[in-house]
Formats: sequence, structure tokens, C-alpha cells
Amino acid sequence: MEIISGSALFLLVMGLAFFLMSFKVLNEYERGVIFRLGRIIGAKGPGLIILIPLIDRMVVVDTRVVTLDVPPQDAISRDNVTIKVNAVVYFRVVDPNRAVVEVENYLLATSKLAQTTLRSVLGQVELDELLASRDAINHKLQTILDQQTEPWGVKVANVEVKQIDLPAEMQRAMARQAEAERERRAKVIAAEGELQASEKLSEASRIMADNPMSLQLRYLQTLAEISTNGKSTVIPLPLDIIRQFTGGRT
Repeated sequence: MEIISGSALFLLVMGLAFFLMSFKVLNEYERGVIFRLGRIIGAKGPGLIILIPLIDRMVVVDTRVVTLDVPPQDAISRDNVTIKVNAVVYFRVVDPNRAVVEVENYLLATSKLAQTTLRSVLGQVELDELLASRDAINHKLQTILDQQTEPWGVKVANVEVKQIDLPAEMQRAMARQAEAERERRAKVIAAEGELQASEKLSEASRIMADNPMSLQLRYLQTLAEISTNGKSTVIPLPLDIIRQFTGGRT
């Protein structure tokens, strides 16, 4: 009787253990891909999941957005400039079944694909385009990655190029170029100022030539300005006398 009761107790404990093993609880952001005797029967969850012990196997998939840092990649732009660029990829699993069945490790596969795609896209653009049109580069990377990861049940939401490291000689060349550009703009602005001043002076001379009284007033104003500094003695002369010495050209 003791042997029978011991066997019964053992069977009871084993039955209880199998019973507890058949229950799984998944969080709101988790899905369980269930295999029954090696064949997939679908994804379930969240909540309470009942499995058949020794027959069913469940793979838990996280459906939250994953932030993947792409390590710095050495790339050569279309204008033969060697650069080092890193990026960040935001993606999530939208089809747990394909994420488990179609690819061995979707996290690793997405990371490697992002690295190769980053080098490939940067090799198709020039350095100036990369620096000036980063949003367009980000969108192109996101589109390519999303298309290639779609068979894996992965949705790439966004790609951001984080940092672009340039060689030291390229940084110095860009600094010289920026300085030359600032000097060019300063000269252009100065030339435009000279042109505007000459146009105004020419317009003023025409007005004074058409109206002799305005020339007389300007003459008196100039005398007043000179006399206010207190360092010069000014003897005003009528313009008629001055014209006699200048041959009537004043």
C-alpha cells in the first residue's frame, strides 16, 4: 500500500507540474507564436495562453518599437570623400508569425541590413548633398529598409543619421571654403553699397543742377557744419563770385 500511495503521489505531482506548465501569461505588448509538433498554429496573446505540455512550444515576440543603434560605418561618397557615419533605426514587429518563421533572428538581421544599406546609400550621394539634405537621406534609408524587412514581418518606422565624421583635412578645406564664401559676400555687399551711394549722388546732382536754389541751400548747410567744429574759420562767399573763378561750372 505504501508503494502504491508513493506512486500515486508521484503521478499527482507530475500531473500538477504539467498542468501548471500548460498556462502562460503574456503582457499587452507580447505575442506568443505557438508550434504544435513543429508546425506553426499561429500567434496568440496577450493574456492567458493554454499550451499542451510536451506538444506545444511557444516563442514570445515583443511588439514594442525597438531602438537600434547602427555602429559607425566607413563609407566613400560619390565624390570620393571617406566619411564615418552612424545612425539609429526605429522598428517594430507587426507580424509575429513571419518574424519567427521567415528569419532566424530578426534583430540581428535588421541590424546587419541597416549597416549595409547605410554604406550603399551614402556611396550614391555627394558630401554636400549628405550635409544639406539629411532628411532626404533619412527617408531613402527608411524606404529601402522597410521594403527589405517587410517579408520578415518587421516595420521600419524611421531612420536617423546621427553623426557624420569627416577627415581632418576635409574639415580644414571646408573651413577655408566657408571663410572665402563669407569674404565674397562681404565684398558683394560693399560693392552694392557703393553702387547705391553713387546712384543717390548722381540723382542728387541732377536735382541740384535743375534747381540752383537747392545748391545754394546745400552750400549754406555745408558752411554751417564746418563752422560748428570750432577749429576752422569760414568766410562765406556768394556762389556768383565762386562761379566767376570756376568759369560758371559751379
